[in-house]
Amino acid sequence: MPQFSIIIPLYNKEKFIENTLKSVLQQSFTDYEVLIVNDGSTDASEAKILAFNDARIQYFYKENEGVSEARNYGIENAKSEYITFLDADDYWYPNFLEEMFLNIGKFPEQKVFAAAIEIENPKNVIPSSYSIPKSAESIVVNYFEASYQEGVIFTSCAAFHKSVFETIGNFDPKIKSGQDTDLWIRIGLVYPVVFSFKILTRYIYDPNSLSKKKSLLNQKLDFSKFTEAEKNNAALKKFLDLNRYSLAIKSKLINDKANFDKFTTDINFSNLSIKKRILLHLPGFVLHFLLQVNLLFVQLGWSKSVFK
Repeated sequence: MPQFSIIIPLYNKEKFIENTLKSVLQQSFTDYEVLIVNDGSTDASEAKILAFNDARIQYFYKENEGVSEARNYGIENAKSEYITFLDADDYWYPNFLEEMFLNIGKFPEQKVFAAAIEIENPKNVIPSSYSIPKSAESIVVNYFEASYQEGVIFTSCAAFHKSVFETIGNFDPKIKSGQDTDLWIRIGLVYPVVFSFKILTRYIYDPNSLSKKKSLLNQKLDFSKFTEAEKNNAALKKFLDLNRYSLAIKSKLINDKANFDKFTTDINFSNLSIKKRILLHLPGFVLHFLLQVNLLFVQLGWSKSVFK
């Protein structure tokens, strides 16, 4: 049985999947299986995959049901004790699996392992910032306290003992946007995270993603499912409020007052910085102007977001 099962959900990523898969096959740690779940792609993604000849690669094709169902299909078919995910447009540095394996050995009682990422924008590459002091060694952290800036669990840069999914369940397919955050919250309520500050994954950042369609906002994670938990968990409450803030900003950008009111109603504003409180009260047209300035900064390689 291989040490790791690597699950790659795939939907219309013909421009990226080749480099993504190469980053897996170039890993210094080689005891793994790769499960590529093609979620009904209509482009040349399948041809890109079939061009690879490696016995560790397993290819599955299914009708399109969304990324959660694709990842869950991979989980159910994984043979290894540890499961990792890699989105079809991200890629790993060669020591990703080796670092996960070393930390599993250093922290045998832990079940969830993660590492830092870097974000590629149109002009340069920016390392992510986290809300915990940087350490040369891997450390055990509370997911919520460590994720007030960037989340310490990122889909393409984490490893999970298979028992984690048996305990808290898989990705929720009813959530069309934010299903990963939902899973990380459920994991964070049960498990600490072993976190390495070594940058092991590159994520391709889309500067236009701040402006989401109204239909996706309506299918976002419903934080009300965590209402009882956040009453007695200050770190969870602050984490959720920061996510509510982000969704409220997106709602205002598309003039969606109903969702703006829904996301702001439950915020404890003491959990937000003065800057965030001011942004929430600005008119939509001012936010649009700031968004355009932010996109310009990203294109110049100066900034990632003025909304953080």
